[in-house]
Parts: sequence; structure tokens; C-alpha cells
Amino acid sequence: MGILYYGGSAMPIHIEDRALAHLKVVIVAKLRRNESFTVSWKHHESEPTGRSTIWINPSLPIRFVFDDPEAPELNRAWIEELAHSANALGGITLTEEHVESAPGHS
Repeated sequence: MGILYYGGSAMPIHIEDRALAHLKVVIVAKLRRNESFTVSWKHHESEPTGRSTIWINPSLPIRFVFDDPEAPELNRAWIEELAHSANALGGITLTEEHVESAPGHS
């Protein structure tokens, strides 16, 4: 389970390592362009039911912490889906990864 720390808050945001790795790519790309946006997610099962949204701004510190010491292989389609939502009015909505099987496999 990965953790995202944002701004001056010591409260961790728990996100699965694989999802956090993909989210990190999109967040870093947006921040490099000095763009602000929102990120929304459903709460982890260990937290009260609900969802949260944070405003990501280039002037606030952000730290990504991963349990796994090795970076996962990234799914380009998932990154593109997250990046597309980042440019929409509602901002990034962290969604489940859609894994497509290779042609001829089920």
C-alpha cells in the first residue's frame, strides 16, 4: 500500500502502489507544466466509507511513498485515461486499471 502526502498535512492518503505509480506519472507531468487540478478517489476499505478530493497545486509539496522497492511496469492506456481525466473539468478520478488481454487470449 502506497502513501501520498500532500501539502503540510501529516495525514497520509493510502493508495495501492500500482495505482500510485500511475497517478504519480500524471501528477508530475501536470506539475511540470505548472498546472493545478483536482484528484479524487474512493476511500480505502480501512477508512470510513466515502470519497475525497484534493486540489493539486505546483506550490505545495507532494511526496509519494511506495511499499514495493521496485517500480512496476506501467500501463500506458491507464496513464492516458488518468491524464485525459486530469484535463477535464472534474479533474483526475482515480479509477481501477483496465487490463486488456492480448488478441487470441481470454
